Amino acid sequence: MTAVRNYGRAARDLWPLAPDVTYLNHGGYGVTPKEIMAVANDWRARIEANPTQFLSRDYSKAIRAAAASLAAFIGAQAEQVVFLGNATDGINAVLRSLDFKPGDEIVLASTAYTAVMKAARYVAERSGAKVVVATLPVPLPEAETAVNAFKAVLSPRTRLVLVDHVVSPTGIVLPVKRIADAAKAAGARVLIDGAHAPGQIALDMPATGADWYVANCHKWLFAPRACGFLWAAPGSEEIHPLAISHGLGGGLAAEFDWTGTRDPASVLSIPAAIAFHAKLGGPALMTRNAALTAEALDVIAAALQTPLGAPREMFASMATVGLPTRFGTTEADAGALRQKLAEKHNVEAIVSVLPGGLWLRLAAQAYNESAEYQRLANILRAL
Repeated sequence: MTAVRNYGRAARDLWPLAPDVTYLNHGGYGVTPKEIMAVANDWRARIEANPTQFLSRDYSKAIRAAAASLAAFIGAQAEQVVFLGNATDGINAVLRSLDFKPGDEIVLASTAYTAVMKAARYVAERSGAKVVVATLPVPLPEAETAVNAFKAVLSPRTRLVLVDHVVSPTGIVLPVKRIADAAKAAGARVLIDGAHAPGQIALDMPATGADWYVANCHKWLFAPRACGFLWAAPGSEEIHPLAISHGLGGGLAAEFDWTGTRDPASVLSIPAAIAFHAKLGGPALMTRNAALTAEALDVIAAALQTPLGAPREMFASMATVGLPTRFGTTEADAGALRQKLAEKHNVEAIVSVLPGGLWLRLAAQAYNESAEYQRLANILRAL
């Protein structure tokens, strides 16, 4: 493939975004490039030409080829990688596979994704275990604060530490290896929620310190929705999918590769999505997006005279900046501002309630450019 290095407006035609939308929420659901949509449709056409041939005889080889491609991208072995609908599926698969006892503790951060927090509480309530929250302040002053917050709540009863790699509400990249090391020293196992990581930051699975790592490929890695994966470290393969099927007892890949008849086109498109990411620059794209995010933070913070959610070096391609209290402090206020930005100004950006009030989460992808963040700053200043 010929590399594409023209970003911003010059790259926008690679995606099917409406021409009049200022789209600053790539981290929300991703945006599938046109080229990868076509690859997924080609897979569907191949399947429909003879579903029995493909699903009965070709599927196993194809799904393992996709696993090998992804494994090479994330520094893993193919047999350690299996596919899911999304990261939340993976979180639930791990939580519901482990045998928690009364008094066991599941540790996670106060900024954990809401669905993840609810899944942990659900499992804990059914087993008699307890969810323990490590409070991460917003703004987060430094990485050490996050490490110490986890260390402060670890105990001999801690069975599992669940930590975000890139925090969903804030975009902060946490020092997961240091947190994992502290958890292991306390005798706990580690599950990392990397929903926003692949394609946004460089990955090496063993270097994370995780026993299990779950993530999405349909956000920053350009695969079609819905497409996620679970990586299990050697010795941690006892995880089962949420849907128990024919492969039970056959090992990680046998159990997860086939959990019933589903549309595998998104997963089978992963090699093409990885190639597309490389065509856009790979590491250079990630560096460019992070630089644009830092620039956007400065523009918004200067316009509103508000703080950043963390030091700039703790963000990658997604980041958070505070909003003035005049915009409100409640979930209703956040929803109203999101709606006003979308319906009146055709701007898609995330507004969340975090400690201190409302916070704006920005994202930067290859199709974004500086003028879009300046436009948002002008809108917010006028409001």
